[in-house]
Amino acid sequence: MAHEVILMGMGNPLLDISAAVDEQYLQKYEEMANNPNVEYTAGGATQNSIRVAQWMLQIPGATTYIGCIGKDKFGEEMKKNSKLAGVNVQYYEDESTPTGTCAVCVVGDQRSLVANLSAANCYKSEHLKRPENWALVEKAKYFYIAGFFLPVSPDSIQLVSEHAAAHDKIFMMNLSAPYICEFCKDALEKFLPYMDFLFGNETEARTFSKVQGWETENVEEIALRLSRWPKASGTHKRIVVITQGADPVVVAEDGKVKKFPVILLPKDKIVDTNGAGDAFVGGFLSQLVQEKSIEECVRAGCYAANVIVQRPGCTFPEKPDFN
Repeated sequence: MAHEVILMGMGNPLLDISAAVDEQYLQKYEEMANNPNVEYTAGGATQNSIRVAQWMLQIPGATTYIGCIGKDKFGEEMKKNSKLAGVNVQYYEDESTPTGTCAVCVVGDQRSLVANLSAANCYKSEHLKRPENWALVEKAKYFYIAGFFLPVSPDSIQLVSEHAAAHDKIFMMNLSAPYICEFCKDALEKFLPYMDFLFGNETEARTFSKVQGWETENVEEIALRLSRWPKASGTHKRIVVITQGADPVVVAEDGKVKKFPVILLPKDKIVDTNGAGDAFVGGFLSQLVQEKSIEECVRAGCYAANVIVQRPGCTFPEKPDFN
């Protein structure tokens, strides 16, 4: 059962700054923080997933998250927001760089995202090696890192992945974006052997296949090939989980593929699909750390994504009603 700090995430923390705006406003999004109706949410892909897992678990301090922020107003906002969500955050605070932000400009039911990594790009493995932070690594049994962190701190990923392999813990990553599959090809290949779970969506999977010269666009075949990629440690087999929007979730495990339908929503119920993939992973992880079956993990992932898409941003009600 989940206990204190069982799940650890590492990634690029971005403060989501959301406001409903008009077309002209989009041209000058920098003024967003002055908008009276602005909303702040602790964001960034990994942090979203960890926040959702924490919400699903409802066990204080079951999750921890590490990343880099600036010493500024937005950094304070991020800390406040994450602590409210119950996540044990250990941010590295960069003195000279502002907190990373993502401006979310909402025009009707469409949104434009403008990300500025800033401090999120400055994470250093020295912070991870500090005794108080490494103690959290020692405590955690599951590790999740989005692919977006590959160009930021590969040495931090190496420390955690090698620790997980040496101690029979579960190490998980996400393909995150087509450009990660293209421009971080070598880093992905380096860490793939350590991955016990790999998440992604159909576009990312197809890009990975193209970069590898696999000459297939078949998501099931790609998932199978990813699951068969050699492993650093023989303790756990690799499980590959690919989401496909409204189409079934593809899970490759033990040389077989299973497909799980998602919860379909009428169009008028969908408020914001941004963060649905992050939420799916968060829901999935919340059951995985409780050693539930893959079916249950997928069901929880679909439930969490379903809740998130009916709300603005990666936000959720006070308590889940997943049973």
